[in-house]
Amino acid sequence: MKLFTYEESGNSYKIRLLLSFLQLPYESVDVDLMQDAQHQAAHLAVNPRGEVPALVDGDVELVDSMAILIYLATQYDKPRTWFPQTPEAMADVAQWLAFAASWVQYGVFSARAILSFGIAANGMPHDFQANVEEGQIRGRHSLDILDAQLKDRQWLALDRPTIGDIAVFPYVALAPMGDIPLTPYPAVLAWIKRFRALPGFMPIKGLDDPSYRRST
Repeated sequence: MKLFTYEESGNSYKIRLLLSFLQLPYESVDVDLMQDAQHQAAHLAVNPRGEVPALVDGDVELVDSMAILIYLATQYDKPRTWFPQTPEAMADVAQWLAFAASWVQYGVFSARAILSFGIAANGMPHDFQANVEEGQIRGRHSLDILDAQLKDRQWLALDRPTIGDIAVFPYVALAPMGDIPLTPYPAVLAWIKRFRALPGFMPIKGLDDPSYRRST
């Protein structure tokens, strides 16, 4: 199994988290997004979208983080702990995969990309003048939604963590990198603490020092 990834990519981090939780071995191939390696011929041959992550597992080739999460959680998690089998439970988890790909992606993700990496991301050219305020407004609203969801429950979908939690976690936990503080959202903070306590959890830069890219 080969994962094309970038250390600071939250979407890549989602896959590395699940691989760690499942204790699956894999070969990591670094794609330096800041050097535009994702748009060079070598990587475009793997992922024509020019993005990370991408996964190659035998004859299976996947280029979307949500699809990779579903594949790994069904192919390699036989108890189906991370992605359940019943239609209702699957749909419940899928709602949070969609939330991660919409509200989170165009909210906290965008604000982090603009303020900490100086790029617009979301398929836009690096020099595109994106609107950080738009990302912050969406980001705060998504945190309102999450905080309400988590007020009386431990996890987003079921009574245990699922790939829905994995999909939402990275960019929400990294929201302060986009100048979106998490202190107004106590239920979200408690969920982040629970997530970080899961066996096999691995950190990413920015969780403990949101200003690391702007401190020099």
